[in-house]
Amino acid sequence: MILPLSIPSPDLSFWESPMLNIFGWETQFRIYFYALCIIVGIIIAGIWTARRLGKRGGERGAVFDFLVWSLVLGILGARLYHVVTHWGDYFGPGKNFGEVFAFWNGGIAIFGALIGGAIGVLIASRITGIRFWSFADALVPGLLIAQAIGRLGNWFNHELFGGPTTLPWGLEIEATNAAFPIGLPEGTLFHPTFLYEALWNVLGVVVLLAIERKWHPRWGSFFALYLIWYGIGRTFTESLRVDPSLLFLGIRTNVLAALLAIVVGIVLFIARRRRHVGIETSVYLPGRHHPSDRVLVDTANPDEFYHVIDRGDVSASAEPAENVPAVDDDSGASAASIARDAEPSKTH
Repeated sequence: MILPLSIPSPDLSFWESPMLNIFGWETQFRIYFYALCIIVGIIIAGIWTARRLGKRGGERGAVFDFLVWSLVLGILGARLYHVVTHWGDYFGPGKNFGEVFAFWNGGIAIFGALIGGAIGVLIASRITGIRFWSFADALVPGLLIAQAIGRLGNWFNHELFGGPTTLPWGLEIEATNAAFPIGLPEGTLFHPTFLYEALWNVLGVVVLLAIERKWHPRWGSFFALYLIWYGIGRTFTESLRVDPSLLFLGIRTNVLAALLAIVVGIVLFIARRRRHVGIETSVYLPGRHHPSDRVLVDTANPDEFYHVIDRGDVSASAEPAENVPAVDDDSGASAASIARDAEPSKTH
């Protein structure tokens, strides 16, 4: 039954424009709120990561390279993971193989996005010269926020909810929904797993940033903490869900993936802490530098390049060099230094 604090599902999952006449063609377009949530999350993650990377000496604009590669491969990975873990929905008698590519009809998985996105980050790392793990550490809080916002898309789509509940904040799902469990009466409330995961991710930002301020984990150990935190929360929310999923040893594949994320996070944290015990002095790979410092590195050889650097320590009123007594070349003193020493001292 509907309770005072129960969460209603949105009436619309998209916004449709009025009919438009473009160069004689009558057309209209839709903006899906799920896609809008994902886009907003990506923008926030990109801005936040660029700011964090810049504070650590990296080029902020390099984040664009990482976003492009990780976004394209992340979408492919998310779709591929979903298809593999929902094999029966796309393959078999009466199934349309073309639906495998129709990702706009729904069906992407965050674990597949993380795997594909990681490959994209690795490629962008080689292009920009920024360390893979340095970027991963800078990405953590923005990634959690993006995932939290993205989960709101499940709410707009009336999907991926948990089992029945009598808790006052239960989620209202219409009985006509294809995912509504057979045999349950109309008005049954369900666990709002989208909300649980979103709140867990926001809490993770607060907790992990507090850890970062106190202990400054680097070299990938901060990203390892993200894997542990996200894996714990995802294990809980996945265990509540009732949507069909491929089972392995009687366990949902997403639950196994969440447990694997925890294990990988623990192993990664220990390994990175043992391998890198010092302070991370640069986010760049050996031999790579911030573009603004490139010219200084390329012209560092004094035998090939002569630098004139005005350090502001020569008085504009210094006597011309020809009025300064000659100095033995072997003394090491310069005409400019003699000129400064020859000036009368001024005392007040």
